[in-house]
Amino acid sequence: MSDRASVPHMTPDQFRVLGHRMVDAVADYMTRVESMPVLPACKPGDVLRQLPTAAPEATGGVEVWDAIFADVERVILPSITNWQSPNFYGFFPANASGPAILGELLAAGLGVQGMLWLTSPACTELEMRVLDWLVDALGLPDIFRHEPRHLASGAKPLGGGVIQSTASDATLVALLAARERARRDGRGGHLTLYTSTQAHSSVIKAAMIAGLAASPEDRTHLRLIDTDRAFAMDVAALEAALRADLAAGRTPAYVCATIGTTSSTAVDPVAEIAAALKRAGCERTWLHVDAAHSGSALICPEFRPMSKGVEHADSFCFNPHKWLLTNFDCDCFFTRDRAALLGALSITPEYLRNSATDTGAIDFRDWQVPLGRRFRALKLWFVIRHYGVEGLQAYIREHMRLAALFEELVRGDNRFEIVAPRTANLVCFRLKAGDDATRELLARINASGRLYMTHTVLPGVGYTMRMAIGAATTQEEHVRAAWEFIRAQ
Repeated sequence: MSDRASVPHMTPDQFRVLGHRMVDAVADYMTRVESMPVLPACKPGDVLRQLPTAAPEATGGVEVWDAIFADVERVILPSITNWQSPNFYGFFPANASGPAILGELLAAGLGVQGMLWLTSPACTELEMRVLDWLVDALGLPDIFRHEPRHLASGAKPLGGGVIQSTASDATLVALLAARERARRDGRGGHLTLYTSTQAHSSVIKAAMIAGLAASPEDRTHLRLIDTDRAFAMDVAALEAALRADLAAGRTPAYVCATIGTTSSTAVDPVAEIAAALKRAGCERTWLHVDAAHSGSALICPEFRPMSKGVEHADSFCFNPHKWLLTNFDCDCFFTRDRAALLGALSITPEYLRNSATDTGAIDFRDWQVPLGRRFRALKLWFVIRHYGVEGLQAYIREHMRLAALFEELVRGDNRFEIVAPRTANLVCFRLKAGDDATRELLARINASGRLYMTHTVLPGVGYTMRMAIGAATTQEEHVRAAWEFIRAQ
């Protein structure tokens, strides 16, 4: 008899029993999350002190799972921020839904690694199809499809969509493609990048990763363009910056416009930005549109005016994991110029060579920074099939309605003021009494555990509270109760 320790793998039958138990635990959490504090009443280090300092040496096997479930209830649940609470109004939403959770479960169970077409054909081709569905559902340009409807006979697709992990990755990937295009065009040298002062910090971080900024403060290559009174990019200021850099012998390589900035959901005028690029002689400058949050609203035709001009963009991204009922992580990135993307990111060592790649199959490892890929298309596929486009439209429209309602309630109290145009489901407001009073009010609200909001500082305005209405379970009763609680503090 061998004295070697046996490996305590979970059998399929044991997994079935524990899996049912875990699904029950998740369903129970869904039913009680509304009654839980939105923010946990814990301090840094509290969770660490409840966990052993060393990993268990002895085999636990299935017998340990009673203790694991107990520790989830005792240690984990009291110490999480409940993003799925109907009273969560901070940052932007991070939607989860039953169909998405089931898709994530299936993806984990199948355990495929989708780096190449060969390593799981369904992983690649389902992603291609679902991303093409979204091009149509969001009213995006046909050239963003893997199978364009208006492709000339015999012509090869020029663009396509891919799932990145986050919009930050999409911003970086677009920047790398822009640099590759400039190189191929013979427009090397001193590259310059442009975005607004209200754009997401991922643009600066992408410049740092790409070696085009030595620090967050380095403006050698990066230009932060001022905004107008609505906090959208000032197109005249952008054009002046482009012309100044061209006159100095620099190469404008990349512009990142935003549809729905993080602070206030301001919408940069994409059509006007594209026109400014043309007037300045920068037609080959890569125009990326970051619609990480607000892009989900484009599924409703009435909200598509905010994307006017997107047909001129070289790339576009949005996050279904924010506001389209698909749990984190899932960013949809589309480009019209896959050649520049592949030129920037493709590398094929001998151990990855195979006949499918050699004959032109899509390998999504060449469309992203990492090699490995999860089967993220499954959860997005489940969500779209479960809700349908009409169900997703109804979901977005209801949050838009609730945001308009909350804005109306705020305007009805003369102690408060609305400080930014509402373009989506975010309301920016503050006390007229000023920064200190607003800051103290928000601190009291969040300390209560009843609801959670975050803040920003808007130029020319100051300290501002952000009410982002987007949790899957938020109803009108929650919004009205939140307002009554806010005004009573």
